[in-house]
Amino acid sequence: MRLGAARQRATLALLLLNANSIVSIDRLADLLYAGRPPVTAVTQVHRQVSELRKVLGAAAIETQGSGYVMRVGPRELDLTRFERACVDAADALVRGDTGRAAGLLRDALAAWRGPPLPELADNPAAAPHLRRLQELRLAAHERLLEAELALGRHGEVTAALEELVAEDPLRESLRRLQILALYRSGRQSEALEVFRQVRAELVASFGIEPSSALRELELAVLRQDPALDAPATADRTVDPTPAVLLSGSDDPALERLLALAEPLAASRELILARLVEAEDELGAAATATNARRGALGTPARVAVFTSAERPEDTARLAESHDVHLVLVDAPLGIEGETIPPDLGALFERSPADVGVVTGDPHADGDVFVPFGGGEHDWAALELGASLAAASDKPLTLVGTRADPGSGRRDASRLLAHAGLAAQQVSGVETRPLLVDAAGLVQAVGGARAVVAGVSESWRWSGIGETRLALLRSGVCVVFVHRGPRPGLLAPRDELTRFTWTLDYSQAVSF
Repeated sequence: MRLGAARQRATLALLLLNANSIVSIDRLADLLYAGRPPVTAVTQVHRQVSELRKVLGAAAIETQGSGYVMRVGPRELDLTRFERACVDAADALVRGDTGRAAGLLRDALAAWRGPPLPELADNPAAAPHLRRLQELRLAAHERLLEAELALGRHGEVTAALEELVAEDPLRESLRRLQILALYRSGRQSEALEVFRQVRAELVASFGIEPSSALRELELAVLRQDPALDAPATADRTVDPTPAVLLSGSDDPALERLLALAEPLAASRELILARLVEAEDELGAAATATNARRGALGTPARVAVFTSAERPEDTARLAESHDVHLVLVDAPLGIEGETIPPDLGALFERSPADVGVVTGDPHADGDVFVPFGGGEHDWAALELGASLAAASDKPLTLVGTRADPGSGRRDASRLLAHAGLAAQQVSGVETRPLLVDAAGLVQAVGGARAVVAGVSESWRWSGIGETRLALLRSGVCVVFVHRGPRPGLLAPRDELTRFTWTLDYSQAVSF
């Protein structure tokens, strides 16, 4: 099979990345043209799909409404087989079959042939897909090294980690493995030197101390804790706690973020970040942020440093730690026709979900999630369910009413499926609510927070009219952009993005 030019290969890659799901023509155009589709974009998408059908067969790509579906069997796609092997390896680890887990992961990683999606490497709109693949590969590599450590192969793991750490020296999970491998190789002093090195790098780069898991590991190495001896299975000696990163533009903004996120601290570490422009702001920002941390009474760390590139530095901070959610305050210009450039850059760079918070959360209200089944809506569902469960509140899922004129049924089935998924992993009580777009603002009045996924067309259409109405209503709104890392409700053993399965061909987003 021979494909044509790079754009045709890119079209195929995008359809395969969303195999068996509807990809709208608008979204394909956005991705193919890096968020700047020309007036002929729809025609070009039709042409690329037509050419692919000539190569792959007419039945390979179905037309569904205003989009396309690439039909792929469960074992036909390399990526699917890779992910299946990772799941099987995780199951083997749970059963204590570390040798089988290591074998599965070695075979899975051997299937990689260089960087993923070279046709899309220079396309900013495809960056989330590339990051997801890179994150998946690195997570699988980390899991393999954990299994190898459990099998007593300390020397091989130490050598492999040197290369990985050189690529990402601030990734704490890699450093944890490096310390364990060195210690179990009888190199205690070098293991302690790695901790001192990573601590110095974290403080110099972000003004933040290592995580509690890494600090506990250092203490265990110092006292030569017997628990550090190679285990029979690959269970983690010190399991890192998933973190929520709060990056406020000033002290009042950080306080608003904390008012929303503090209930999450019961099961997650909070990282309070203040990125300031000038050196003379550091002292006051550090004093205020540390004081707020001391008043929390829950695990938290503080990062205060100067930054001229706020989105990039926030993303780097999230990459270096086990951050599953980044919360930021809404920037100036969010009501414009397009998303502010700095926020767009954070969406594209962050490895974790990004929540953009507007307004103050209501102390006694419920949590609402307008849900249409899009990829960012699922990320909003995870955050909404986490907030509702942490606050001991029900979660209200909001969907569209039926439209008899167009033959569109209501979204109650969609909400039922989403509610079942949220209940299964969080235990939260869910309630459906059907409204039309004009009634959404009134329906969510008095909410603790409204958590809404950003539009799939955010690059060229901003947050959209309905979300703009929510923003202007005065209620606390969190706009969520989905990242490649596991979300807040993903099982702890997930290697990458927790995958929700749902056919939402009948769904209509607000």
